[in-house]
Amino acid sequence: MAKVITENAEQTRKIAEEYAKTLRGGDVIVLDGEMGAGKTVFVKGLARGLGIREEVTSPTYAYMNDYDGRLFHYDCYRIESAEQAERLGLADYFDMGGVCVIEWAQNIAPLLPEDCKRVTVKIIGKNKREIEF
Repeated sequence: MAKVITENAEQTRKIAEEYAKTLRGGDVIVLDGEMGAGKTVFVKGLARGLGIREEVTSPTYAYMNDYDGRLFHYDCYRIESAEQAERLGLADYFDMGGVCVIEWAQNIAPLLPEDCKRVTVKIIGKNKREIEF
């Protein structure tokens, strides 16, 4: 595992953009971090690194945003059970060839593939973050 310290949101995006180059279609990433840690900022960088130009927004109310079938960005904060996620069809995207990034993945843990990658974003200062992957 690698740890990187970033001083601002743009550095976080750049780290994610570089990390995206290590990913392949079908990868599932569990993205951990408290509210306001910069998880969506990280996903914006991933999208840029995957060549996606569309504006990335938090999928809090949609549960999952699909960016050209290349990136599926989940926010499972409001999901109450794996069964609910399954009814919503969220697990179906794991096999569609895009990169899946899941915030609040613990809420759907039984549905996750065994070989998930993990990225953790920790707040260590006003704008400073520790990113571990």
